[in-house]
Amino acid sequence: MGVLIDFLLLTAKVVGYIIQSLVRWIKRPTEKRVTNEICLITGTASARGLGRRFALELAQRGATLVLWDTDTDGNEKTVVQVRELGAKAYAYTCDVSQREDVYNTAERVRREVGDVTILINNAGVVAGKPILQCSDEILERTMKTNCHAHFWTVKAFLPKMMEMDHGHIVTIAGSLGLFATACMADYCASKFAAVGFHEALSHQLKAKRINGVKTTLVCPYLVDTGMFTGCRIRQELDALLSPLKPDDCVKTAMKGILNNQPIICIPRIMYFAVVLKHCCLDRHFTDGTFVYMLHTLLL
Repeated sequence: MGVLIDFLLLTAKVVGYIIQSLVRWIKRPTEKRVTNEICLITGTASARGLGRRFALELAQRGATLVLWDTDTDGNEKTVVQVRELGAKAYAYTCDVSQREDVYNTAERVRREVGDVTILINNAGVVAGKPILQCSDEILERTMKTNCHAHFWTVKAFLPKMMEMDHGHIVTIAGSLGLFATACMADYCASKFAAVGFHEALSHQLKAKRINGVKTTLVCPYLVDTGMFTGCRIRQELDALLSPLKPDDCVKTAMKGILNNQPIICIPRIMYFAVVLKHCCLDRHFTDGTFVYMLHTLLL
């Protein structure tokens, strides 16, 4: 009887979510305002990267930007561009793979700028080599930067968000946090871990009924930032899933973030892949046949 009740409740929730989605599709929600919000973005120095573009998008909306990167000169250039848009910006040299560096820099931000209300964990590295060609130091660096850094930044800024019941945590993971591919074992492992951490964190906030702190998982396909040069899918699908332009990727992601969207997959076809993957992981498909077919098709 208990199983039947759980099934009926789950069915009712699914139907409710479908109706809610239809309503949101017909009547688009109003984007939330971020004017005077203090937004911290990691990995903002690269001219080709997503971090700088996120900073510029938020600057146009009146947010105060706190920018972290190990590249001091590149980060300062981002600050100049943000200030040219009339927004406040503060640059900090911080290695997010180092726990104490994160905590110490976070304390400086609290003293010098204020309490962070939007956290975008964007910093990432990739070796781009088969695991047997990667040194232990490279593997550890990938995991620390792409995964462990999320632990430290969230621990540094989430408590105040919870206290205020106001905030937003954004995890930039990527499609390789959902589907693995060859020759990028360290990167895929780190992004899978980041996705798992983000989902667990979201569940924890919901369980504690902290509704004012939002979470968004961003999973774009390969973005043409220079990190994935030489990484391609099947030639037949290249036109359908060609590398994303950074500007288009960030604009789509920002739209979802400002609508408090829980997960953002870019392009939209990736939603189909995610849903299909979860369906294939059902106990009735434990042989993984459908997952293998999907991997063959997309990767």
